[in-house]
Amino acid sequence: MIRRSRPVHFAGAIRRGRCSAPLKNEGLTPGMTIGLFGGSFDPVHSGHLHVARTALKQLGLDRIWWIVSPQNPLKTRKAGQFLLRFNGVQDAAIGPRMVISDIERRTGIQTTAELLDVLQSRHPGVHFVWIMGADNLNLFHRWHRWRDIAASIPIAIIARPQDPIRARLSPAARQMAAHRVSETHAKLIARRGAPGWTYLTEPLHREASSRLRET
Repeated sequence: MIRRSRPVHFAGAIRRGRCSAPLKNEGLTPGMTIGLFGGSFDPVHSGHLHVARTALKQLGLDRIWWIVSPQNPLKTRKAGQFLLRFNGVQDAAIGPRMVISDIERRTGIQTTAELLDVLQSRHPGVHFVWIMGADNLNLFHRWHRWRDIAASIPIAIIARPQDPIRARLSPAARQMAAHRVSETHAKLIARRGAPGWTYLTEPLHREASSRLRET
């Protein structure tokens, strides 16, 4: 029988009856390096796995948390049923360092900035890195409190086929240019702290959620 660790508890934050499926492992100890990979994953696909595996490999992370969001506030299209998406990620993201979390749904957190406030205040000895595909860098300047996010956590951008050059010329990328860390030093970014971001390249996966929904 596989033993699953208890979820992280935030005082007063967890609402009864809102926890979805049993979690793999959200246990954190000081000194760990944790990649936070958030999204609606509607549905999860090989491109998402490419992002997660690239981050694990090039950043030398202890774990990567897939944070399944109830709804992306920047998308007008309503996300699919949460448990279907959550279970889909559980089935796809298999590996000893892959952790699937419903922390946003469980606690009622609605934005990345709020999530980071909670995690960093509760776990000051853990080194967090925010992980996202290059396509999200195009929209990063529209995220709630995006400057606070960039100032509070190092960020790793993984190349995606959707116009990566434009992503590196996006408003957020230009404003963060002075804090960019070269790919050759990417493994230092977690312990180096914020502000700092890096752009990682690996063979690209062209599969997109939008294409999967059309089939």
